[in-house]
Amino acid sequence: MHVSEGVLSGPVLMGAAVLAAGGVALGLRSLDYNRLARAGVLSAAFFVASLVHFPVGPGSAHLLLNGLLGALLGWGAFPAIAVALALQTLLFQFGGLTTLGVNILIMALPAVLTGALVRRGPGGASGLKRRAFFCGALAVGLSAALFALVLMLSSSQFRGAAMLVVAANLPLMFIEGFFTATCVAFLHRVQPELLPARKDR
Repeated sequence: MHVSEGVLSGPVLMGAAVLAAGGVALGLRSLDYNRLARAGVLSAAFFVASLVHFPVGPGSAHLLLNGLLGALLGWGAFPAIAVALALQTLLFQFGGLTTLGVNILIMALPAVLTGALVRRGPGGASGLKRRAFFCGALAVGLSAALFALVLMLSSSQFRGAAMLVVAANLPLMFIEGFFTATCVAFLHRVQPELLPARKDR
């Protein structure tokens, strides 16, 4: 879901860059020493998963795993995703330097917002698995919606391309939801201390 260079307007690029920088700063403050290794592993998983992509209009569609990062890292998903996207930009020219802030924002903000689903609601393995599924699926859906939003804020001519990107990511929502639910359920069974503490509503 990388936005290509030369597509978005200057104000959209600058505004997204400021918001992304703020998210990364908050994420770095929330990461303690004990979670650095976990953040590194998840950042690497995000890097590898999103390398396999196919072009869709002015962007691309691919696995994100941002719901999983949000569930396990919270605000720490911002720096983890930022590092992976920066390396992809520098090594493989995915997206671009000018669109790095936008790409960080559209992938990391939904991760943080949906990651809270794993920490809230009724306890038990089945309830956790359902919440993790929605976390993974909604993260992709929100990322696609944000992608469409930044396109349409830049130019109304991108409306058709924006809808195409959203439609292309709909099947990925179910794939990501299933993958996130499977990973979270496995961690809950073998190493529950890796999961964030649950908060009842």
